[in-house]
Amino acid sequence: MKKFFKVLALIIVLLFLGVWWFTNSLKPTYNGTVDIKNIQEKVEVYYDTYGVPHIYAQNENDAFTALGYVHAQDRLWQMELLRRIPTGRLAEIFGEELVKTDRLFIGLGIDEASERTIAKIDTTSQVYQLTKSYLNGINQFIEEGPKPIEFYLTGIEKQPFTVKDVQNVTGYMAFSFAMAHKTDPLLTNIKNKLGTQYLTDLAIDTTPNSEFIQNYSQIDSLTVSNTLMASIDEALSNLPMSQFIGSNSWVIGPQKTSTGKVLFANDPHMGFSQPSLWYEAHIHTPNYEMYGYHVAGYPFPVLGHNRKIAYGMTMFENDDIDFYWEENHPTDANLYKTPEGWKTYETRTKTIKVKDGDDVTITIKTSRHGPIMNDVVDEISFNQPIAMSWVYTQLEDHSLEAFFYKMSHATNQTEFEAALPLLHAPGLNIMYGDAENNIGWYATAKLYELPKTAHSKFIMDGANGENERIRYLDFSENPKAINPPWHYVYSANNQPDSISGMLYPGYYLPENRAKRIVQLLEPKNDWNKTDVTKMITDVTSSVNPTITKVLVSQIDRKDLNDNQKEALDILQNWNGDNQLQDVAPTIYHKFIYLCLKNTLQDELGDDMFAQIMKTHLLKRTIAPLFTNENSIWFDNIDTKDKSESRKDIVTQSYLEAISFLENQLGNNVSQWTWNKVHTLEHQHPIGKVDALRSYFNVGPFEINGTREVINNLAFFYDETGEYKVNTGPSTRRVIDFSDIENSMSILPTGQSGNPFSPHYKDQAELYNKGEFRKMMMNEDEIKSTSKNVLIIK
Repeated sequence: MKKFFKVLALIIVLLFLGVWWFTNSLKPTYNGTVDIKNIQEKVEVYYDTYGVPHIYAQNENDAFTALGYVHAQDRLWQMELLRRIPTGRLAEIFGEELVKTDRLFIGLGIDEASERTIAKIDTTSQVYQLTKSYLNGINQFIEEGPKPIEFYLTGIEKQPFTVKDVQNVTGYMAFSFAMAHKTDPLLTNIKNKLGTQYLTDLAIDTTPNSEFIQNYSQIDSLTVSNTLMASIDEALSNLPMSQFIGSNSWVIGPQKTSTGKVLFANDPHMGFSQPSLWYEAHIHTPNYEMYGYHVAGYPFPVLGHNRKIAYGMTMFENDDIDFYWEENHPTDANLYKTPEGWKTYETRTKTIKVKDGDDVTITIKTSRHGPIMNDVVDEISFNQPIAMSWVYTQLEDHSLEAFFYKMSHATNQTEFEAALPLLHAPGLNIMYGDAENNIGWYATAKLYELPKTAHSKFIMDGANGENERIRYLDFSENPKAINPPWHYVYSANNQPDSISGMLYPGYYLPENRAKRIVQLLEPKNDWNKTDVTKMITDVTSSVNPTITKVLVSQIDRKDLNDNQKEALDILQNWNGDNQLQDVAPTIYHKFIYLCLKNTLQDELGDDMFAQIMKTHLLKRTIAPLFTNENSIWFDNIDTKDKSESRKDIVTQSYLEAISFLENQLGNNVSQWTWNKVHTLEHQHPIGKVDALRSYFNVGPFEINGTREVINNLAFFYDETGEYKVNTGPSTRRVIDFSDIENSMSILPTGQSGNPFSPHYKDQAELYNKGEFRKMMMNEDEIKSTSKNVLIIK
């Protein structure tokens, strides 16, 4: 018996040692020496405390090769997922559940657009050579480095990366920014089902008194089935990667800072996932330096700064997707009607490989407007073809070849501005500041003009030729503000005040964050870095208390019980703050959800109500809808014997909200604190398996903030009364040109996507607390404090 236990103990020890050896073999190599092909001179990579690589090379090609290698060893799984999305290859890994997602992205034609772009690239250009160097580094790691644990678990093999993979990343980013595919079919259905008055009360166009982004330059500036939107939403909801949602940024001119130098802040809002979106890297050569934020598999930083310039972005939210009804020939479904006569659809056939399932072959027709969505979304039940016209795939793309490369290599404002006209999609607000005390906001996109009779937020007639783009605007007509006399620029995805003399259509977010940003920036003239770090984590809404006062005014206090009165007092005294121990936001969000449900669901039905709850439009609708006492939406069409008023709907919703919260959180109103219902978990695709959740996911955490405050930790409304954060700041950056080497940043989880790395989640607690870490740029400090050095030769 003793011998048996000794053998058993030995087996356990050997098993433990085997697991220990295996997991250690999968860790990134932060110390030691690596030999890479085509390196001309030795490269030194110093890792700081949080795993950010500081790459010191004698030339750019070597630096970008090193970047590709270190990026891959921390993020190869993320790179693999990201290149599979636009080519429709997720079902190969995850099975039948992702077939709809693959169908959608194959239908968009991103891969074909990339092929056209690559065919025209100058292979002798510096941008191409640096891209190839970056890919050389990635592929060297693929050849020689360990296979990520996710590859073992999903059974896929490592494959080399190509320039087309890089280009496809741009296409994914462009589609992720768009909102029309989530909104236009829904609005068309509402119009056809209910009529235009219902749309008017939803404020689908501009709200006249909103907080607009102001232009300034020293140069004078001139009947749809629900299945379409529901199926697109389902396809996108299954994505195992971050989607691009919104953002904040502001740049404060020297006249409003205590140091007389520019302060720059940016926090792009993305869908949370694990690993987080950005990979930070600092590159230093004799002729080039940049501290950049990189997307997986993309060589040039999307956000960045050095000693001379800083740049960032928010989403423009302009409308760059239009939907068109096509008209098929009565006897030949391969022909469609145009003003010039019948034309033949182009067709392409693709096969989707499905893990543990049969291959799926799809044939997609394309009209002059774009792919026919009936072929892409198999649940569409109507016969008339509907085409999606997307600027990104219809115009030549220069984003890799010129836009991101030129921005990251600019040394002054003039060089930086020269890059901006080269981006046609996605629409971005590019934010700029520099050491010479210049600041700027630039709306970059290829904007276009439609006929006055066309309405781009509905599906338009594609056969009569009366709804086509008249012209593309010259970039000089795009909105911008360069060194304005109010001494700051900002963007919070809100609408610019004018574009070529008109309010440009888009899917802009409500004024909430913009109003708060202006409210804080305007009166103060001695801003410093500490002030800005506090502002970027601000969780006070300047709009929600106003909405609350309107709603509360409709409720008769004399008819309430003690809990209802106590909760009403809390709402009436609310300053809009959303801290962990606050009770008001818990009451407000359940109350507002039920107000929306009781106002909209009877007319929309369950499906359309669920769809509208996931749109930017819903966020814009809340304030104007509930301040409009006579809105047509308030009458419940299911009650034939009466006509409900705003007061009726608000009172009903309030009583239901308090009853729900009593059942959910107990009868003690003071215990209905925000931390109990507002949580954040960073989900890894493998973490969907319950047994693996704790190993791959990060969280869940109690978290402050809410929707549409500066610290925009957002969620979708539903019946549960739980507000699980799905989007928020993908980084928070504060750059101080008076002390550039001590600028600050934070990531939601960590630098590495490798679960065995010490940097997988070492920033999560700091992020949740609203704290920061240094973006190191001082060479002596970096080299003297680094405990991990990787030599590449």
